Amino acid sequence: MSSLPPTSTASSRRMPLALYALTAGSFGIGCAEFVIMGLLLQVAADLHVSIAAAGMLVSGYALGVFVGAPVLTLLTRRMPRKAVLMALMVIYTVGNAACALAPDYTTLMAARVLTSLTHGTFFGVGAVVATGLVPRERRASAISVMFSGLTLATLLGMPAGAWLGLHLGWRSTFWAMTVVGVVSFLIIAALVPNSRDDSASVPLRDELKTVVRPQVLLGLLMTMLGFAGVFVVITYLQPLLTRLTGFGEGAVSPILLLFGGGMVVGNLLGGRFADRKPTPALLATLAALALVLGAMTFALRSPIAMVAFVALLGVAAFATVSPLQLRVLHHANGAGQNLASSFNIAAFNLGNAMGAWLGGVVIERGPGLGAVTWTAALVTVAGLVVALWSVRLERRERGITLPAGCVPEHS
Repeated sequence: MSSLPPTSTASSRRMPLALYALTAGSFGIGCAEFVIMGLLLQVAADLHVSIAAAGMLVSGYALGVFVGAPVLTLLTRRMPRKAVLMALMVIYTVGNAACALAPDYTTLMAARVLTSLTHGTFFGVGAVVATGLVPRERRASAISVMFSGLTLATLLGMPAGAWLGLHLGWRSTFWAMTVVGVVSFLIIAALVPNSRDDSASVPLRDELKTVVRPQVLLGLLMTMLGFAGVFVVITYLQPLLTRLTGFGEGAVSPILLLFGGGMVVGNLLGGRFADRKPTPALLATLAALALVLGAMTFALRSPIAMVAFVALLGVAAFATVSPLQLRVLHHANGAGQNLASSFNIAAFNLGNAMGAWLGGVVIERGPGLGAVTWTAALVTVAGLVVALWSVRLERRERGITLPAGCVPEHS
């Protein structure tokens, strides 16, 4: 747990100002993750690759997060958390400038991977810092406030990036993110307090023992599978909207705005729900996500229905984030929280990579573009099954006998 003391605002309903500095950083990093999805057609045409190959830029980024999260967290474990966050924003800024200058697909992929290395550690360490700024009963809400930067990146950054790519070329989007990186660095430097990290004195073997606890591993697995379904669809949303639903390319940007708005709403709702009922929030949000993905199959040919489902997908997708992150932090309580938190961010992004890859396989070798939605639903259902299994084991471990349909809450 973070050693940051609660501020004077922690006992009130207002969140500490430092929390919004973390939001600024998560906005910048979120832009790097999501904007490529509104640029697939432009990148594919300019670099002379297929849409599926362009989609692999999402998988490459996500795999970079998966590798970078635990590695950078371990390498920086003895550094002050503020210094870690600032250093990550420097790498982010350099990586986006490299993307803007990339002369070919291979270089762009390498630059995307470089940028992605910052993602997992930033959100992992940032989540621990965020929960240390507020009372225990508001931890999920603090996580959701920090992650709201990620949702705002989708609400504002992804549509803006798509608009820039359409009118000024896809490279202009990456130059814009380079500027965002500089601004985020300055805000974090000014507002995030210096703090001592008690986990820096914890032996590495104790941190690793925390990560391999059965419930932590199950939490990582449910995160990976539960969120993979989102990226089976969202990675290929641009071709879904233009090739199946019949929208023009100019309509993609405002529709992505609705997706981002849904993410903002879902993120805040998920955080508040998880503060009150952590376990029911976990199960209900995963079930809702699977339902939305599956039902979206029947909306693909209807412009009005598709717009509504894009917004619903945003709500359902990010309602899961705080419950999933909070569950891992709960079961990793004590030594190794930083590392477990970063591993969970890595699990989110391994799911992203798996989803983007699976969507490409379905499009090029499977049933085709129209099958990505029900495929996505099946993947998320697998995550829900893991969550139910985890809760069942938790009940057994506690020796609690409950009426059918009831589940215990973790604190």
